[in-house]
Amino acid sequence: MIDTPAQKHSRVPTWLRVLIPAVLILIWFAAFGAGGASFGSLSKLSVNDQSQFLPASAEATEVAALQEEFRDAETIPAIVVVATDDGTDLDDAQLAAVDELRSAFADVPGVVDDEVSPAIASEDGEAVEIVVPIESGDGAERASVVVGELRAAVDDAPIEGATVAVAGPAGFSADIAGAFSGIDGLLLAVALAAVFVILIVVYRSPLLPLIVLFTSMSALCAAVLTVVSLARADVIVLSGQTQGILFILVIGAATDYALLYIARYRETLARYERKWDATWAALRGSWEPIVASGGTVIVGLLILLVSELNSNKTLGPIAAIGIVFALLSALTLLPALLLWAGRAAFWPRRIAHGGDAAEPAHGVHAAGVLHEASAPDERDLPDRGLWAGVGRLVSRRPRTVWIVSVLALAGMSLGLAQLDADGVPSSEFVLGESQARDGQAMIGEHFPAGSGTPAVIVGPEDELQEMADVALATPGVDSVSVVSADSPSGSAPVTEDGVQAFGPPGTPAPAPTVVDGRVLLQATLSDASDSLEAEATVAALRTALDEVGSDVLVGGQTAVALDTNDAAIADRNLVIPLVLAAILVILMLLLRSIVAPLILIGSVVLSFTAALGVSALVFEHVFHFPGADPSVPLFGFVFLVALGVDYNIFLMTRVREESMQFGTRTGIIRGLRLTGGVITSAGLVLAATFAALGVLPILFLVQISFIVAFGVLLDTFLVRTLLVPALAYDLGRVIWWPSKLARRAE
Repeated sequence: MIDTPAQKHSRVPTWLRVLIPAVLILIWFAAFGAGGASFGSLSKLSVNDQSQFLPASAEATEVAALQEEFRDAETIPAIVVVATDDGTDLDDAQLAAVDELRSAFADVPGVVDDEVSPAIASEDGEAVEIVVPIESGDGAERASVVVGELRAAVDDAPIEGATVAVAGPAGFSADIAGAFSGIDGLLLAVALAAVFVILIVVYRSPLLPLIVLFTSMSALCAAVLTVVSLARADVIVLSGQTQGILFILVIGAATDYALLYIARYRETLARYERKWDATWAALRGSWEPIVASGGTVIVGLLILLVSELNSNKTLGPIAAIGIVFALLSALTLLPALLLWAGRAAFWPRRIAHGGDAAEPAHGVHAAGVLHEASAPDERDLPDRGLWAGVGRLVSRRPRTVWIVSVLALAGMSLGLAQLDADGVPSSEFVLGESQARDGQAMIGEHFPAGSGTPAVIVGPEDELQEMADVALATPGVDSVSVVSADSPSGSAPVTEDGVQAFGPPGTPAPAPTVVDGRVLLQATLSDASDSLEAEATVAALRTALDEVGSDVLVGGQTAVALDTNDAAIADRNLVIPLVLAAILVILMLLLRSIVAPLILIGSVVLSFTAALGVSALVFEHVFHFPGADPSVPLFGFVFLVALGVDYNIFLMTRVREESMQFGTRTGIIRGLRLTGGVITSAGLVLAATFAALGVLPILFLVQISFIVAFGVLLDTFLVRTLLVPALAYDLGRVIWWPSKLARRAE
């Protein structure tokens, strides 16, 4: 007599069945506690300065290193601008108040007091600006604190009839830091709340959602502990945007994997009397598609290591670490907790053993295949319900379904013509209120817009005049000065007649500061230093100065933005083909086929272009965004393709197993019906978690949030539900070519 699954019992001793889950739970509890205590360190270790993410080979990076030799301390400038409200000239009382304000700035800790510039009046007499150098050796966080104190000083001494703003690079850094301040609390709260609501709707159980959320948070805590340790050891560079993506990716992925395991566990509880046997059966039935899914995401993320930008390069391993812990928690902690809870986890629903009147499991047969018994026959699949209806639609009109789906996605892709991903001014990084952005607008009204953040030119001492002449002849350059320790202001203007003197006639011109035979020129730009027009000026300046000599380099804030955009575009062109190739190979190995993986890759690429096209239209005509960073399409692609393939993996691994027993076309419909509920739930969870990124007022994250959330929904409800099953059904067994399954009769 052959034992049924219900009659089989594990030979594992009772003490071991108690010890294994207990040890796993204790280990994860320890990771939860240690990682939770490390959350506060993330913000302290985060770097949001663009220059820190440039490769060492970038011209702006070389200039930044040379620039340090020309100054006594590493500083970042804040520009304080004061302008009258009614457009009249500043009167004596207002100018006196400005002088008092300047003195107050010099007394703020962290300000290089002897380098604070005098009040520089605009030509129209309606405004003045003060350049306040801030020590940046302690990082951007310290500079942001100093900017906060400068703004507090302004608030404490308002100037009647005038508006005062603290802008410049330091001001923008402070505004960005403020925007990221909600990343530890608000972002997590919104993401967890969204997931909790979805889980309550899916399971209608009070305990199971808490178990899933604890599993996801344990994975996140373990990932945070690892990332913080690596950041402290200077192995990786952490940024605010990477931190936000890590949070969302871990919570979303861990919850998705948990949903797939729970669907299997719920099924096995109905087939096995003992919880231990049900747990092992669930693990054997679900680990392969879960690991394949997570492995695909990890490979896609690690390909970012070939990037030039350090921000892209570090996101890869940081996010991959998060996915690793999401996998581990879903395959160790979750089974241990559900083994402890057993059928009570699903209360008030009753999961009865055997043929009792148990309720049908949500997402039954969701992923993988039970190896202890054959798959259920057709009678086990209900004739009614959403997925039965979808299955009938696909089987009756497969060609119509996939052609209409392709046309719909292609139509959405037309929005790519509206995509503007060539970079945005740093003043637009923060959505909503930004004092630095308002201050930059005031500067542009009354001064050369690039005041305080000039382009930096480093070159040979004997080429000083020629470099200055080329710079002055370049459209977009307003004026040129040279760093001079002999000048009271630290620099001296350079005109076509040479270095100019300060003071009465006959005053000798100050000598330029020379370091290792080089001088440092500062070219004030006519446009705001963070604008695309300023980047074009710097590009033209570099081209013109190449004629002077190959050892003449151009850097500064604008050059950093220019080099960052160029590197981001190069990364996008390199990484996307590599990710596609890697995932294609993984799918071929997993499905033992060439045709099916090509269908899956084509479908997710089309889904990505559709999501990006719709996003471009929404960004342009609904949100009125000023553009997008070149990294936005890259990150959107990596996440959408890797995560979109996930759902196709869950579907097609089940389809393959069903096809081996029932034939290809029947297997396709069965796989679709058996995976429909749980994969849809997983898609909703992942879309909701990425949508939570939108609560942070950072343009980059809001755009990534929309692209990925919309793309995941598109994959879940159109690509995985209609396009892939219909096209596979239309092609039939040829999708498994060249495996033996392609030669089996339907």
